[in-house]
Amino acid sequence: MAITYMTKEGYKRKMEEIAYLESVKRPEISRAIAEARDKGDLSENAEYDAAKEAQGLLELKIAQLKDLVANARIIDESKLNTDEIQIMNKVKIKNITNNMVMEYTIVADSEANLKEKKIASSTPIAQGLLGHKIGDIVEIKVPSGMMKFEVVEISF
Repeated sequence: MAITYMTKEGYKRKMEEIAYLESVKRPEISRAIAEARDKGDLSENAEYDAAKEAQGLLELKIAQLKDLVANARIIDESKLNTDEIQIMNKVKIKNITNNMVMEYTIVADSEANLKEKKIASSTPIAQGLLGHKIGDIVEIKVPSGMMKFEVVEISF
């Protein structure tokens, strides 16, 4: 599995999610399986089948989260700077074609959330911006073709 970069906060949230799934959801599903089993014939018991399927999906999710945190590298936010674009920077860019200004924070893939204007570092736009400085004109290949952006601002 690939290394995932996370903030301390993002790592903490993933650990809390694992704890919740293991201490709350796992016992709930176990109870549902036991109740369904007590109802008798398992060959025609849809409740039992559904509970067993839910258990499988939960265990898969727990395993995926554990893999994610096992391969996580915590980003030392004190070492971040705004000389050039790097992960965890907030970036203001201007589309050269239509002069539209956009602002994104480049984050670890596991913390991406477009509603919060947080884009994953693996996206074409983030990949194209990383390492550039204020004033740079950056050409980025996106699914719809080539786009040109000017780096307007870099902050936290």
